[in-house]
Amino acid sequence: MKGRRRRLMGEINVVPYIDVMLVLLIIFMVTAPLLTQGIEVELPKAAADPIDTGKNDEPLVLSVDATGRLYLSVGDDEDAPLDADRVVSLAGAVLRRKPDTPVLVKADRQVPYGRVVEAMVLLQEAGAQKVGFLTDPPERPRRRPASG
Repeated sequence: MKGRRRRLMGEINVVPYIDVMLVLLIIFMVTAPLLTQGIEVELPKAAADPIDTGKNDEPLVLSVDATGRLYLSVGDDEDAPLDADRVVSLAGAVLRRKPDTPVLVKADRQVPYGRVVEAMVLLQEAGAQKVGFLTDPPERPRRRPASG
């Protein structure tokens, strides 16, 4: 009986791996909608060309909601409204660290123009040289006049 050896099994049991994958799939399906957070803003419609940031840098976005409250896309809590001094200090810290960071304003269409200008002035105080605007594309593209 000494000559009889046990053969090694050459197959891998994949059932535990399938169980783990199903659990991960469920976790990702539940958490994915939660990752799309942000301030609810109804953007104005405009036929504008997309901004080329050049690199894959995450832009600094200052949001102004319908009531005129300010939110910045950096900091501990991006969903908490900020006062003007906090906006300037946070934006200034980002722009000092990375001066070529794209700076964008995302304002609700109901916000008075003066409030949007105040937000832009805060970004200018923080050191932003150029500021872009976020808009939604129009439902029907605007016809461009023929050049003749």
